Amino acid sequence: MRRTILSLLTALSLLAQQQQDEVPVFRTSSNLVVVTVFVRDRNGKPMSGLKKEDFLLTENGKPQTIGVFDFQQLTPAAVTPVAAASAAVENNAAAAAPRPPDATGSARFRDRRLLVLFFDWSSLQPADQVHAKEAAEKFLKEKLTPSDLVQIVSFGSRLRVDQEFTDNRETLLSVVSKFQTGEMSELAAQGDTGGDGSEDSAFTADDTEFNIFNTDRKLAALEELARNLSALPEKKAVVYFTGGVNRTGDDNQAQIQATVNSAVRSNVSFYPVDVKGLSAEPPGGSAGGGNAGNGGGGGRGGGGTGIFSGATQNSRRQQQISAQDSLTMLAEDTGGKALLDNNELVLGIQQAQDDIQSYYILGYYSSDERKDGQFRRVELKLNPASRLQARLDYRRGYFADKDFKTFNSYDKEKQLNDALTLGDPVTDLRVAMEVNWFRLGGNVYFVPVALKIPGSAIPLKKQGGGETTTFDFIGQVKDSKGAVAANVRDAIKIQLRDEKAGQLGSRSLVYDTGFSLSPGEYRLKMLVRENLTGKMGTFETKFTIPNLSSVKDSARLSAVVFGSQRVPIKEAVGVADKSVLKHQSTHPLVRDKQKLLPSVTHVFRKGQNLFVYAELYDPALSETQKQPAVAASLNVYQGRKLILESRPVAVSALKDPRSGIAPVYLEIPLTNFEPGEYTAQLNVIDRTGQKAAFARAPLVVLAR
Repeated sequence: MRRTILSLLTALSLLAQQQQDEVPVFRTSSNLVVVTVFVRDRNGKPMSGLKKEDFLLTENGKPQTIGVFDFQQLTPAAVTPVAAASAAVENNAAAAAPRPPDATGSARFRDRRLLVLFFDWSSLQPADQVHAKEAAEKFLKEKLTPSDLVQIVSFGSRLRVDQEFTDNRETLLSVVSKFQTGEMSELAAQGDTGGDGSEDSAFTADDTEFNIFNTDRKLAALEELARNLSALPEKKAVVYFTGGVNRTGDDNQAQIQATVNSAVRSNVSFYPVDVKGLSAEPPGGSAGGGNAGNGGGGGRGGGGTGIFSGATQNSRRQQQISAQDSLTMLAEDTGGKALLDNNELVLGIQQAQDDIQSYYILGYYSSDERKDGQFRRVELKLNPASRLQARLDYRRGYFADKDFKTFNSYDKEKQLNDALTLGDPVTDLRVAMEVNWFRLGGNVYFVPVALKIPGSAIPLKKQGGGETTTFDFIGQVKDSKGAVAANVRDAIKIQLRDEKAGQLGSRSLVYDTGFSLSPGEYRLKMLVRENLTGKMGTFETKFTIPNLSSVKDSARLSAVVFGSQRVPIKEAVGVADKSVLKHQSTHPLVRDKQKLLPSVTHVFRKGQNLFVYAELYDPALSETQKQPAVAASLNVYQGRKLILESRPVAVSALKDPRSGIAPVYLEIPLTNFEPGEYTAQLNVIDRTGQKAAFARAPLVVLAR
């Protein structure tokens, strides 16, 4: 069973349209492919003096002609002490006035090591920010060599280039020292929708609500940084100071892969540094932090007796491992190294410094001019005629570009189907997704899926008295064994009257579909394509449907849905099958012919109403009236401080006498909530059965 509908939402916020300056290495009209290769002898030392005739290069097994050849000689020099560096700067006026790199990479970068220090303030606590700054300052003072050029980049609510590549030690130290501890990690900075529109902002999110709780915004910033660096053919190392990339909640494997592929194409290696270092904390967590609940999907946090059974500590440990696994993946898949569980953060920068030794730059014009998005395997070896023995270290391939304008109907359909299996997910269109589950009966569960698209990223075409566009959706659910459990394929036409079309920039589109599945672990991959420009977005996540039949000691609670809007069913602006509207009355989120729209991003504005919906299954019934006695309330915390404890809502009737479902519905005004980050906990108590269930989820409240 599957149900599909598309709705128009009032956006929580609006940022300026994202301006992207893409200059990819492998997507030029001349189809130039650049490969950097480290050639080392049997002792591990760089080999110099080779010519392009000493190399044989193939793409997908076909020989290619090397048209570009260069050698970057990085002289191993002693570290310049601070005093000597100051004297050198006085004799080098050019170093005192750093210049931005040109589009092709000038002689200024010849024989230089390109290092980028990337400070992710949004993931660092104030104390960790201090450690990151100290590590950078120590490296610049004690470890910087004459071969090094350093760029400084930071990320709070957007990516900012604070200092272009320079070898001026004093300039770099001045930039690092000006970072103000704590300010850029505050939620107010993340939720800032004003933006200054300056050219130094390389990345601006489409909508604040798509980025507060979405790990993708960090990964998208890394992807954008790699794209900006692609103009330089030299090898680049990005030292990423972070508190970890935690993929709990909105776990989009697609964005991780897209970030990796962008780095590979741009000749960038990531060197993540976990600034937390080696740390230990009490089983229940530190005094300053609360027990983090799970994100969308209605997962339950580790509260209650979890601190005594070890469940809380195990959950926290798994979150830490997940965050570090993401860093390890970014490093290994791009040729870098991750520094984890180590308090000497300077080592993370030195790893990047030591890895980039002298290397060769080879360029060729691919004989395969197809823009099919397929992986191109690159092989490089020494010409046997040279009789040289050496180890070659280089990236083994790249993904070709995709050209939507020339696609016919067959090509468009093939693109969607290929995208489900390709290793290069397309993330041009920003999307967020939420998966929930509700029991239908027995061992069958209905799994509604909400996919949210920012209206500011959607172009419209004038047609008659309104404007239109069309979307294609394709998705696939796989079980724990990799077998396909469900599919979805929809084509939806959006038609908006002129007055609504003008509001699209400040609204969002929500695609709503669903599946019927049995308990188990699944992975869902969804793709959406807008058919005027061909922009595509990919979202991939894991989810688990529990077997509630095995739950004995606690109340049986469904996923919990948080939202700020209830809209009439008839106001859907696009529906794949008009007959779907007739069956919406049976949807778990429909009440009185109005549907609760999941927030997906869990971002709300002060003054809105917070709607909460869940279902309690098989509550005990009174012997006389055969009715349940259920009480539900909502607690809202900020850290460990209780901000709100709502009045209990009594549920004394089943949804249907034979269903065994007690619907739990709460409405909480957010009028008195200050902008900030919160944790909401739903408490459901079956008084007759003397059982309880609790579910936690993160929330963000923005200013009006």
